[in-house]
Amino acid sequence: MPAEHPTSPPARDPAGFATFYEQQFDTVLGFVTRRVDNAHLAADLTADIFVAALEGAHTYDARRGAPIAWLYGISRNVIHAHFHGTAREQQAVARISGRRLLDDQDVTAIEARIDADRAARQLASAHAALSDPLRQVLDLVALDGLTTREAAQALGISSTTARVRLHRARKALHTAGQSHAATYDTLLEAAQ
Repeated sequence: MPAEHPTSPPARDPAGFATFYEQQFDTVLGFVTRRVDNAHLAADLTADIFVAALEGAHTYDARRGAPIAWLYGISRNVIHAHFHGTAREQQAVARISGRRLLDDQDVTAIEARIDADRAARQLASAHAALSDPLRQVLDLVALDGLTTREAAQALGISSTTARVRLHRARKALHTAGQSHAATYDTLLEAAQ
């Protein structure tokens, strides 16, 4: 769950921003660790998010929403930029690198891992099948613990639009999860 939301916007001076950083560090780190599986990358992205927030503190407008929604918007943009750059880099490396052949032991280990992760893959597949707008609202509400209104602020959309998207995401996951009800119900309950 996110840390307590600050009652005032981030200060535009470094000393005031330090307080905002301390208040929000765990919340932002949680946001990042739900999206990456490498500790060093999570630390780097969290630092990048706060650098971007400090540099963009002048863009914060209290009339547009809570500081946490503003910070989640920045977080989403920093993480997206990272993965977009990483994907391009991986494509370039794949074009120039050779491929290693798998031996029988490698294949057996991969098959065992595939079988062990089947339920997670099925849930991830249903989640991935959601359109990006539906998935964004669902992730902010179900994974990051934001209210629908805060998720709307983070995404720069109206609260009504966020509620409609969340409803559609829940419905799509419920429909996709008829044969895997227990796994999907856990996610759907978190999004309510």
